[in-house]
Amino acid sequence: MNQEFEQLYKEFSPRIYKLCLSYSGDRLFADDLHQETWIAVWNSLPKFRNESKIGTWIYRIAINTCLMGIKKQKNKADNSEAILSKLIHEESDDNSKEINRLYESISKLKENERIIITLVLEEKPYEEIAEITGITENNLRVKIHRIKKELQEIYLNHGRI
Repeated sequence: MNQEFEQLYKEFSPRIYKLCLSYSGDRLFADDLHQETWIAVWNSLPKFRNESKIGTWIYRIAINTCLMGIKKQKNKADNSEAILSKLIHEESDDNSKEINRLYESISKLKENERIIITLVLEEKPYEEIAEITGITENNLRVKIHRIKKELQEIYLNHGRI
C-alpha cells in the first residue's frame, strides 16, 4: 500500500494543492487542507472499491475536506478579507502577482463554482468533471461558460477596487 500511496501522491498532489488553494485563498490554510486530504486518502485507500477512477475519488475527498475545513474556519471567525489581503501581499518565488490575483478571484466564486473552475484549469475532461460534481455534461458546459464570464469580471474589476 505504501508504494501505491506514494505513486498517487506524486501524481495528484500538485493538482490537489491547487484545488485546496483555490478554495482557501491562503497558502497556510491550503497546506493544512492538502495534508488533511492526503491523510483521508491514506486512511480510506484500503476501502477504495474501484467504482470510479482513483483520481475522481481523490478529488471528491479533497473537495469534501476543503468544504469541511472552510466550514470550520467560518465557525471560528469570518476573516476572508484578511485571508485575501494576505494572499495579495504574499511574495513567492514560484507565483507571480497575476497568479495570486487569479487565485484570489477564484476564491470569491461560490463553492460549487470554485470546484468546477479549478477542475477546468487542471484540464480535466468534462466527463470527469461532471462525474466529480454530480451534474450532467450539458449543464456543466453552461455553468463553465457562466463561471468564466463571472471570473473574468471579478479578475478585471479587482485592479480597480
